[in-house]
Order: sequence, then structure tokens, then C-alpha cells
Amino acid sequence: MPNANEDNLNALSQVQRRAVSELLRVSPVADDLARRFQEAGFRLALVGGSVRDALLGRLGNDLDFTTDARPEDVLKIIRPWADSVWEVGIAFGTVGAQKSGRAADANQHFQIEVTTYRSEAYDRTSRKPEVSYGDSIEEDLVRRDFTVNAMAVALPEKEFIDPHGGLEDLAARVLRTPGTPQESFSDDPLRMMRAARFAAQLDFEVAAEVVAAMKEMADRIEIVSAERVRDELNKLILSAQPRQGLALLVDSGLAAHVLPELPALRLESDEHHRHKDVYEHSLTVLEQAIDLEEAGPDLVLRLAALLHDIGKPRTRRFEKDGGVSFHHHEVVGAKMTKKRMTTLKYSNDLVKDVSRLVELHLRFHGYGTGEWTDSAVRRYVRDAGPMLSRLHKLTRSDCTTRNQRKANALSRAYDGLEERIAQLQEQEELDAIRPDLDGNQIQEVLGVGPGPAIGKAYAFLLELRLENGPMEHDAAVAALKGWWAQQGGA
Repeated sequence: MPNANEDNLNALSQVQRRAVSELLRVSPVADDLARRFQEAGFRLALVGGSVRDALLGRLGNDLDFTTDARPEDVLKIIRPWADSVWEVGIAFGTVGAQKSGRAADANQHFQIEVTTYRSEAYDRTSRKPEVSYGDSIEEDLVRRDFTVNAMAVALPEKEFIDPHGGLEDLAARVLRTPGTPQESFSDDPLRMMRAARFAAQLDFEVAAEVVAAMKEMADRIEIVSAERVRDELNKLILSAQPRQGLALLVDSGLAAHVLPELPALRLESDEHHRHKDVYEHSLTVLEQAIDLEEAGPDLVLRLAALLHDIGKPRTRRFEKDGGVSFHHHEVVGAKMTKKRMTTLKYSNDLVKDVSRLVELHLRFHGYGTGEWTDSAVRRYVRDAGPMLSRLHKLTRSDCTTRNQRKANALSRAYDGLEERIAQLQEQEELDAIRPDLDGNQIQEVLGVGPGPAIGKAYAFLLELRLENGPMEHDAAVAALKGWWAQQGGA
């Protein structure tokens, strides 16, 4: 049997072979750029996540470089070469560019970032890093977040630079920091969230000393802007295994500062007493929702799955029969979702969509297990609107019972609902339900101009449409006139 050292050597040789293959693929573009820097008297190296991903055999077309050239010099070199250049990050020493070129016998488009050697640190009174430029790549690498991101390949000579043992940590699939975790997290507290994100994205273990520092320094995340926290949280939630990263956020105490509604769920038992707690249930719902995704990671669905029960702690009631109820937790949860997402600076549209799904996640159960009427189906579709497909997935994911008979019954019931929706969609325009008369027609029938009465008439006809389905024009006119007479109209 091979010993641990042999296993490690085998792992190292595998990642090295993958790296050679990946680097050969991007060499035509990378080497061309490196030679231009060399001719101008500067050094260029592939760095950070690009080197890590090359070693993992997953290097894409986003390439990160580091250089001793200052940003103004980078611009002079890269502008004549690139297809397009942007300076959004130039205040932090980063120049972005796009370049098309032959790679792996095909024309490919590369997104490139070139960053001047730098060091950055936070103080307790500022949300922005203080940037200072360095003169050596070793100085640049020591400021990187983790050893697996603190490796570089000098170009065009392909010299591998790894002063902090990142290659061995990569082979062992462990996250460590180049210096002490305390120093790293003090420089940029967002790195604590990155540790959780990389654990989720790469399925890496976070070293014990790194976890300890996260617990010790969790409150330092408060100094980081809401936008940066949100972006890091999104990357975690959109990863292949978000449970692992979310659990680390909760266990380290970071979640208490950035998403406190999540750890709050750990204290609660759900109404069926079949889950360890609502927190575990929510993570399971998230995983089941991911399994139902059809076109790649869906941030709206994943956020709704994670947050759908956050209203339970505030609505928990102990009943006289010994049970526990959470009446209207979906309504309370929707308000909490809106507030938290707004605090994290999510877009208005995203806040609206996620909070709507949280509000509707119990709607299916409100109709019971009997036959759905056409009216009930129309209202379900109308209320879900463009979120209908996601609501289907969320509702199915919310079943985490271990009782297989009950799970099968719920699945069959929802199958039946989707069949009814499909049937009615063939007969009616369910995706855009509106009254059988528009506003102009209502004014013409009633003989009145725009005003509150027209809005009330429209609402009456919409309710009639939901209840009875499409009506013939004359029948709709007669119904409107009858309603108008009851309102005291002429």
C-alpha cells in the first residue's frame, strides 16, 4: 500500500501535468502579452486563481496577471495589443482588457486583468483598502488571501513561483493563509467569507487555525461594504456545494453579522418535528432546489430556497396540544427577506422576485389535497406571475419529509397541479390574465372618463375572469353593467 508521502507525490504530479496542459492552451495569448512587457523592461506573471485553476485542470478564459509595471505603463503596453481596454479598477492598480486569439486550434476570447504588485490593508475607520505598490512578486504573493492563490508562473519563461507551499496545499485540498490568518484577515476581512466560498466552490477543507481566526475576528466583517459582502455571498450561494460554505459562515459566527436570519433558524424545531431544525431543513431545500435547476445556477431560486423559512422564529407559537405553529411565517419571512436583501444592496428586481417566492412558498398547501378548481389554478398562476417556474421548483424542494409515502403523495399532488396549469394554458392565456374588457372599453360601456370608478370596474372584471375564465364580449358587457347598477351608476 502506498504511504501518505507517496500519495502526496502522486497528487502533486497529477496537478502539475494538468497545469502544463492548461498553460500550453493559453500560451499563444499569454506569451505574446508577456513578451510585450519584457520588451518594455517589465515582468509579467500569471497569478492567483488562474494558476490555481490551471493546476486543477479548470482554467477558463479569464486570465489574471501581475506585473512590476505601474498602471500607466500597463495601459501603454496593453492598449495597442488588446481589442478593448477598461480602467474600472485602475485606482486599485488593475487594468482590464479583452483579447481574441488562437488557442487550442480555435479562435477564443480572453478576459484579462493585469494588476501591479501591491499590498493593501484596512483600518478600523475605513471601508476601502489602502493601496500601495510593491517592487517584487514575492511581496505581492505574501499579501494574497490563501496559499493556493499565492502561486505564480513567470512568463514567457514559465518559471513556477510558490514561496508559501501552495502546490502542496492544493494537492491536499486545504485552505491556509500565506502568513498568519490574523494578519491576512486584518488586511482584508472579506477573506473570511472567501474561505467559506472557496470551501464551497472547490470542496476544500479550511485549516483549523484559519477557522479559529474566523471565529476570533468575525466582527471585523462589519468594516466591509455591503456590496462586497453581497458579491461574495452570491459567489458562495452559486457554487457547486453551497451547504459547506454556508455552514462555515454560521459556525464561525460570520453569518451573525452578514445574514443573521440564517443562524437564527438553528434554534427552532419545525412544525412536523421531523427535521433536526429549520436551519438544516433550509439547507436541504437549497440542495434540492439546485437539483431541479435546468439552465445553470439560479440566484433567485437559491436565495428563495435558503430564506423561505426565515419568518419561523418570529412566528413560532407553542400550542395547547403540545405542537408548534408558525402561522403566516411566509408573510413575515417575505418582509424579512426584503429588508435583509435591501440592506445587502441587492437590486430592486431581485429583492422583489425573491421576497415574492418566499411569500408564495406555502400557497400550494393552502389549497389542500382535493381537486383544484379552474379558479384556484388561475389565481395560483396569476399570483406567481413570471416566478411560476421557480415557484414549482421551490414548492417541490420544500418537501424534506422522511416519510416516503407522504413525499410521494405531495409529489403526485403537485404533478396534478402542473397538469391542470398546462391544460388551462392550452385553453386560456394564463400567463397574462386580464379582464375581458380593457380600460377604454370599460369607459365606453359606463360612459365615464378616467378615474377611480374605472379602476374598481377593472378589478371587478379581473375577479370575474379569475373565477369563471374567459367571457364573450356581450356577456362581459352585461356583467359590467349589472355591477355598475349595483354601484349606483347611471
